[in-house]
Amino acid sequence: MALAAGLPGSAAALILMWTGDYTPKVQWTLTVMIAGAWLGFAFGVKQRVVFPLQTLSNLLAALREGDYSIRGRRARYDDALGEVMVEVNALGTTLREQRLGALEATNLLRTVMAEIDVAIFAFDQERRLRLVNRAGERLLAQPFERLLGRAAGDLGLSECLEGEPVRTWQRAFPGGVGRWGLRRGAFREHGRPHHLLVLTDLSKALREEERQAWQRLLRVLGHELNNSLAPIRSIAGSLASLLARDPLPPDWQADMSSGLSVIAGRSESLSRFMDAYAKLARLPQPRFEPVEVDSWVRQAVSLDPRDKVKILPGPAVRIPGDRDQLDQLLINLLRNAIDAVEETGGTVTVGWRRNGPDLELWVDDEGPGLSGTANLFVPFFTTKPGGSGIGLVLSRQIAEAHGGSLTLENRREGRGCEAKLRLPL
Repeated sequence: MALAAGLPGSAAALILMWTGDYTPKVQWTLTVMIAGAWLGFAFGVKQRVVFPLQTLSNLLAALREGDYSIRGRRARYDDALGEVMVEVNALGTTLREQRLGALEATNLLRTVMAEIDVAIFAFDQERRLRLVNRAGERLLAQPFERLLGRAAGDLGLSECLEGEPVRTWQRAFPGGVGRWGLRRGAFREHGRPHHLLVLTDLSKALREEERQAWQRLLRVLGHELNNSLAPIRSIAGSLASLLARDPLPPDWQADMSSGLSVIAGRSESLSRFMDAYAKLARLPQPRFEPVEVDSWVRQAVSLDPRDKVKILPGPAVRIPGDRDQLDQLLINLLRNAIDAVEETGGTVTVGWRRNGPDLELWVDDEGPGLSGTANLFVPFFTTKPGGSGIGLVLSRQIAEAHGGSLTLENRREGRGCEAKLRLPL
């Protein structure tokens, strides 16, 4: 195209020169000059076009090979090829920064996987191991060189790739025995499906929780037993000393009757405590049936003779639940609220509404409110004279057994407390 561009002018000049009245010397000299200029400029134009394209080709080849450090010169905005060079240089800079970020993220992920105390395995679609971290090596008691490429069945992990993706699993491995939290997910690599398996050792955490639970239980039992046995022991010793006197004092029968009455009262209190603990520990699993919320609330309110509860009717809804347990839950909440307003003379309000997929029921009172919420759900903790300290604990257990929750907090508007119950619709 460059040669064709200069051909018409060069040909016309040569024809006019060779057909004109010129000496051979002039004709040959001008012919050489015209031909040289024509060819020189033609090849110069070609180089101006080809060289930048070759440079761009080399830059793109370097990018394809992953070398993002090469840049093209003469990148400027005053011509089209220069603008292309500028954009290719910017692309190389962007790819370099992205690769650097990906390398740093990959190194961080490798470090986390190596240091985390959770066994991680990745299997391909043929159930062959493709990735394992250090915790997985310790669990299987083999280095990763001997583990990679082996089938899940050979490693004793085939059951993990079947069944529920999230569950608790009791299993013995070469590197550990106990209960494991199993989570299974899926991802794709090179367009092929893979399985990601995560095994968490729950035994240590469960043992720690069990130890703390036993400590809390022993503290509560020890406190209650000491409160009952200490006066019993003291009074029994006093009565023994009384009977050992000779002669007996005139009022010994009254002292004996009084002491035995105290012993009987403390024994009865201890018996009530043990019955309350047994009731808390033997809560049965709920038997789910449809429950009409309106009739459930109205029946629970009608059981209290003090007539201090005001009902705010809500939507007509049903919930799945155990009516007997739900009655016990709501009665406990209403009784606590009514007891709270006895001194202040306030009222209790109960209502319900839909909140997304849940039923939200609240019980508001105009009592003095809560001085602290840290021990509300601690078994046998109570601030009421003669209280057992299991009402709120039992109520929360019932709510959680129904897949819901129970919270107590001071009201934001006005005085008093609000008990809020959430149950799935």
